[in-house]
Amino acid sequence: MRNFHFAGRSTVHAQNAMVATSHPEAALVAIDVMRAGGTAADAAVAACALLGVIEPQSTGIGGDCFALIQPKGEGKITAYNGSGRAPMAATAEWYLERKIHSVPLTSAHAVSIPGAIDAWDVILRDHGKFGFDRLLQPAIRAAEEGYVVAPRIAFDWKNGFEKLKNGTNTERYLLPHGKPAVAGDVIRQPELGKTLRAIAQKGRDAFYSGEIAADMVDTLRGIGGLHMLEDFAAHSTETTSPIGTMYKGYDVWQCPPNGPGITMLVMLNILSRFDLTRFKPLSIERFHLEAEAARIAYMMREQYIGDPQHAHVDVAGILSKEFADEHIKNIRMDRLLELPNVAPPMNPSTVYITVVDKDRNVCSFINSIAHSFGSAIVSNKTGVLLQNRAGGFRIQPGHPNCIAPGKRPLHTIIPALATRNGRAVMPYGVMGGQYQPVGQTRVLTNMLDYGCDIQEAIDMPRGLHYEGVYQLEDSVPAEIVEGLKKIGHKTTSVVAPLGGGQGIWIDWDKGTLTGGSDPRKDGCALGY
Repeated sequence: MRNFHFAGRSTVHAQNAMVATSHPEAALVAIDVMRAGGTAADAAVAACALLGVIEPQSTGIGGDCFALIQPKGEGKITAYNGSGRAPMAATAEWYLERKIHSVPLTSAHAVSIPGAIDAWDVILRDHGKFGFDRLLQPAIRAAEEGYVVAPRIAFDWKNGFEKLKNGTNTERYLLPHGKPAVAGDVIRQPELGKTLRAIAQKGRDAFYSGEIAADMVDTLRGIGGLHMLEDFAAHSTETTSPIGTMYKGYDVWQCPPNGPGITMLVMLNILSRFDLTRFKPLSIERFHLEAEAARIAYMMREQYIGDPQHAHVDVAGILSKEFADEHIKNIRMDRLLELPNVAPPMNPSTVYITVVDKDRNVCSFINSIAHSFGSAIVSNKTGVLLQNRAGGFRIQPGHPNCIAPGKRPLHTIIPALATRNGRAVMPYGVMGGQYQPVGQTRVLTNMLDYGCDIQEAIDMPRGLHYEGVYQLEDSVPAEIVEGLKKIGHKTTSVVAPLGGGQGIWIDWDKGTLTGGSDPRKDGCALGY
């Protein structure tokens, strides 16, 4: 192991199967599913369903899901886009007539149709052995019998107190005793348990039609939403091929737009032209180059990316050598690029799950309700906390990400998969809204350029250049912070950790799996 002067936990090793999640109970559930004969997809869905109960600020059945799956770790990779759409009545003109120029993040207008349940259903149909009747049982038990609040979740609960106090039904459902939950509290959500039980018994249709859908529509329309039952009934998951680029001999794959994984691929294309090994892993130069690559990639994303079913997105052009060349020639080590300011909203809450089973089926899986505690709208009777993913739309006619009927917003959640010669070597992801492309790039370059193992790569101090300010974790050495200031970076220290990563490295020669899990979250990697 290399010593980069930051403490971390050990890597986790196994031969048969492995999972890494943001909560130990979810990791244990995934292992239980695989030991019972389930696949990586089964394990991911069971773990995610549980996380939707016990990590309510980050995820849930009121959110969206993306996944990359490669059967047996070889051959065709399938990308699943389980992102929800805007209601059919949501036209840009409707908002502009009412002088609404951006989507309010805690309004009904921020709620797109939740895509997660349908995505789970499609993924299980294609890659699972079990059904909702079996896989949702741990989540049902946690909701009905109670779960113990973990420390990082309590931290987010405390930070979300004002939002929950002012939300729709959130005080009733998510502020037991009128206060934020603290570590060690036992929380029960019987209404959510009943909803999960209905889905377990009747399948995905129980969510998108009937009483549950009607309650979500009534709740949203009651506070000004444009949603109709038909919007829920019409929802479907898109199954596509991934997009990718090569870095240091490895192919890196992402879901295509409206997913924002292309942002990370552009960062890799830029950084691939620099020899990062000339600089220390914790150095002014490395932080600077990462920031410049991110600024270029995020500018591209905000200008050109939207739902390809509604707008032209030139994926090949954006990932071309020419696109990278155009920007690389302007990068300087002693000053910042002059770029237009882009300020997409922060979405800090997501859960990422990576699973490899005994047959080496690989699942890179991410689920989110967007901002912490989503829209702060809980459906009246069902206990479903709804996402605010439609807050990612612009209300700007002509822009590729302008809100429109049935359109999917530009997302932030990105599951990643690295392969070599067609074989999976690392399904991984980094949670944390806008940080995700930077976090994925950092973890990968930590490994491929600096020889870190998966845990060291996740542990290393982080920074995010966002809204003109370089947000740096407290663990970034003071001399690097000062050096970045000298070349023109505005810096700030962030109290909350940046993101949270999970990854599994597959060693085909030894027949082993190596897992890493971020200490910035409550979770762990487990294998057997």
